[in-house]
Amino acid sequence: MQTELKFLLGILLGISSALFSTLFAVLNGKFVAEHNASTISFYEFISGVVFISICLFFTSDGFDREFFNLSLSDLGFIFILASICTAYAFIASVHVMKYLTPYTLVLTYNLEPIYGILLALFLFPESETMSTSFYLGASLIISTVVLNAIFKQKSNKIKS
Repeated sequence: MQTELKFLLGILLGISSALFSTLFAVLNGKFVAEHNASTISFYEFISGVVFISICLFFTSDGFDREFFNLSLSDLGFIFILASICTAYAFIASVHVMKYLTPYTLVLTYNLEPIYGILLALFLFPESETMSTSFYLGASLIISTVVLNAIFKQKSNKIKS
């Protein structure tokens, strides 16, 4: 069976993303034991803004007036996305690390692309172009998450 080797760059970026996501979760798991989730998130968001600003400054035409030309409705949507969909969700995920292991959290992070693709299939069913490899990979990820939950539940029963 031939996998999607024509997407080698995407595969390599995905693997490096998984590596950094795992490292990020492990570090957050250690930080949350000593610090407040909001404080951790604040410093991480500020670092992200600084990093992205530097990247934009050096890789594009820089910041010009057109870059910041947003309508009032765009600003409203950006505020909703930034405050609720990003900041609140991220702070909550860091807070949850007090109760879940980084391993469990990374497993659930791996479900995000599957949710996105399933949502796209729901919204645009006529555009479905996923190969059998995708469905095998998605099944593997979902079964890993389910098996992790089953093993943790059995482990907790044994400890009790």
